[in-house]
Amino acid sequence: MNLVDTPEAEPRGILLIKKNLSDSSLLCYNVKKEIVMHNNLIHLYSKKEVQKKINTKNKGMKFQNKILTAIAFFIVTLGFAQEENASSSTSNVQEFTPSKLLNKGQWDIKFFNGLYTQTKSANENGDVSDVTRGTFFTNTTEIYTGISKSSRVNIGLILQARSNKNGGDALDVFSFENDGISTRSGLTTIAPSIRVQPFKNISNFSFTSSLYIPVFKDKPNATYLDKRSLFWETKFFYDKTFGGDKWQVFGEVDLGFNFGEKAADADPNTENIGERFANNSAFVPVSAFLSYFPTSKSTVFVNAQQAFLVDLGNDFNQEYTQLGFGGKYQITEVLNIEASYGTFVRGTSTGLGQTFSIGLRALF
Repeated sequence: MNLVDTPEAEPRGILLIKKNLSDSSLLCYNVKKEIVMHNNLIHLYSKKEVQKKINTKNKGMKFQNKILTAIAFFIVTLGFAQEENASSSTSNVQEFTPSKLLNKGQWDIKFFNGLYTQTKSANENGDVSDVTRGTFFTNTTEIYTGISKSSRVNIGLILQARSNKNGGDALDVFSFENDGISTRSGLTTIAPSIRVQPFKNISNFSFTSSLYIPVFKDKPNATYLDKRSLFWETKFFYDKTFGGDKWQVFGEVDLGFNFGEKAADADPNTENIGERFANNSAFVPVSAFLSYFPTSKSTVFVNAQQAFLVDLGNDFNQEYTQLGFGGKYQITEVLNIEASYGTFVRGTSTGLGQTFSIGLRALF
């Protein structure tokens, strides 16, 4: 988004910033200085208010460091964890990768929480600039069960709830507010889903196909909450264990399509233009993981992802590269815990922030 500085305002210690609505990028709030405006309104900020924003940004950096330290401590702990009851049998952490399907009557319930926060973004040329903080929290609940005797078909349901905040501290998203100007929150999508193992003799290859249906209210001129798209996504999974069951490589290729009204055709008086940025596009992320199992109940991993949002009629393209690390631990025979960290190291027309995630998974 383009911003305009007003030289005549600066002698009075005031910044004047204007937003250009022609760019509806999800994660781009490109500002040259410390402030960004909301809802197409022009804001004037005093020196005192600018300093307040700077202090808030510093608090956000301290928050990121604390979360990253906690995740690193969790992963190191896994590396030194000792099994309370030694067993030669494979644990859920090792056996039930995304490639592995459930047996008939078995259930898999996962609560995954991801916090993305950014203070930088890249434009369409890849040039990086500072931006006002934007924070996006997503809770994803996945429920699957096995329905076939051959353990080759699972069905399920995915629910997503979000809380977003423009400006302020990263932890403000946990207030789950809805002022329409800088905060939005609520249940956003529901997705019926199916998992299939297409080849009988290749149990470590499968795909998951889901149709995400937006269920949140369309609010014109409100801050972004989620994509206003009917999103059909198919994920292909493959894993290979080696090194005496101590190492595993895992690959994932996704193919998604966003259907819906073009942002340029939306009515700004009745519809949210920004939430239509991805309509009529294809989303293609490719991910790779390398995992090490210190014990049968724990694993640590590193991962990389390259993703592309390809324009199919909405005049918007996006791509980014993300690197990360994480760990998993089997707490009980039923419950697993997972924590991970990811950082967006480069991209075009995208935010360059960090993701902090933690999840619980129950298999029974």
